[in-house]
Amino acid sequence: MATWKRDSRLTALQRLSCAGLAGALSHSLTAPLEVFTVLAQVGTHHSRRGLWETGRSLCKAEGIGALWKGNLTACLRLFPYSALQLASYRRFVLLFVDDLGHISQWGSIMAGSLAGMVAAVATYPTEVVKTRLIVQNRLEPSYKGILHALYMIYHQEGVAALYRGVSLSVLGAIPFSIGSFLVYTHLDKIWGQPSIRFTPVQNFVNGCLAAGVAQSLSFPFETVKRKMQRTKRLRVLASHTTEGLISILQAWWTVLSKR
Repeated sequence: MATWKRDSRLTALQRLSCAGLAGALSHSLTAPLEVFTVLAQVGTHHSRRGLWETGRSLCKAEGIGALWKGNLTACLRLFPYSALQLASYRRFVLLFVDDLGHISQWGSIMAGSLAGMVAAVATYPTEVVKTRLIVQNRLEPSYKGILHALYMIYHQEGVAALYRGVSLSVLGAIPFSIGSFLVYTHLDKIWGQPSIRFTPVQNFVNGCLAAGVAQSLSFPFETVKRKMQRTKRLRVLASHTTEGLISILQAWWTVLSKR
């Protein structure tokens, strides 16, 4: 049981700047790995030869800059995402604190998950754009940048295309939260000492372990979501709900049929 207290050492703008800059730096360093992941999820020809061969084939075909496709979109997305997440977390955490201001681990994880959902849904169109920019050929692009991609997707496929797969982001947050909770509630047993005595190195390992377990549990939802984001459909008169359900079923079938 922890006590929730707002950190007054930094202003809201400073917290947002720190979160955005730290996220942009870490994302830029790991961008090639995300490019490989997205290409493997959507099933391009580059991703059928393993990690090393994927990078080699991609660089040979499109140049080394292809390893950072969509990175600018992801970095720019971090600032509104962080702002919404931090603001939402302060609101949600109040729902889980008791009269003494204490909050449980499960309450803290739930508040963080709900805040993440709000931020993810609000900034979801930029995630669709990022996926499209990663999948396309960098030398023969269908989209010439972030704004052009937003414009083309909206006018060719409708506003619903900018939110294709958003339901899977929400559903994927459930196993992600469960995975995080299971890890954090057993850390004292893993290390053989109370969590209050953990060193910075132990906390770093704990974060990596929790993220790995949570991400593994939610990864199937992420894979289907990427396939839906990549799919291009011209405007139709069908119901958006029906179209969304059909898209989800088709994406799941594509994934399962390749096993």
